Amino acid sequence: MGVGAEPAPLSAVARPRRRTSVVGVIGEVLITAGVIALLYVVWQLWVGDWIYAAERNATGQQLSETWAQEYEAPVPDPSQTATPPEESVEVAPVILPQPADAERFGIMRIPRFGEDYAVEIAGGVSRERTLDSIGIGHYPGAAMPGEVGNFALAAHRTTWGKPFNRIAELQVGDPLVVETPDGWYTYRFRTLEYVRPDQVDVLLPVPQAPDVPAGMQYITLTSCSPMYSMTERIVAYGVFDSFTPRSDGPPSSLSGAA
Repeated sequence: MGVGAEPAPLSAVARPRRRTSVVGVIGEVLITAGVIALLYVVWQLWVGDWIYAAERNATGQQLSETWAQEYEAPVPDPSQTATPPEESVEVAPVILPQPADAERFGIMRIPRFGEDYAVEIAGGVSRERTLDSIGIGHYPGAAMPGEVGNFALAAHRTTWGKPFNRIAELQVGDPLVVETPDGWYTYRFRTLEYVRPDQVDVLLPVPQAPDVPAGMQYITLTSCSPMYSMTERIVAYGVFDSFTPRSDGPPSSLSGAA
């Protein structure tokens, strides 16, 4: 450096590079993993759940429309005497055969859960084949809609569209309507309780009444409780009210008129 020369500015002086430590790298990796895990939880419990629920309802509604289009009204027999319109005739419910595993046979409609609620019901209660991918599962061997005994179902309360998320909001008398190609089976909600996961007697022909022959048609909805846990089961019970054949159109229970 010559006499009288200006000293180099501090910014021009080379600074030593920071060394990346192993601990720092691990910390950054853990932070990134934590953010990814948090985003996954947000997706699975909220955003994805909303999308799954919308897809479930849309699929159920599409199946309902397909059944309506495929239905062929029976040709009236002129030799039979017509029933006066003012008289109400109770129609015997059509009893469906037991479904195969993951076989779709019905659509659950619960006005309390919203007008667009239309979730498919299929055979079996495995997560992979029925609960996660379809919606509501039918316990193998349980009664079918309208059949004497216990029509027992299971569904998620959280995740995968959570079909039974609002099960605790049911009120006495609420209609629980099952639609099939033959018509609509209306049950009425009666009571709610919480049981241990191993308390399978809720699935008996007469719930929690072993060795008692069934003389009525029941419906039982089961799901996990509390929310985001599996330490208990929440169980909703109902009793059969009526069967409406497809030829009569949707029952008044779906419109809130009864």
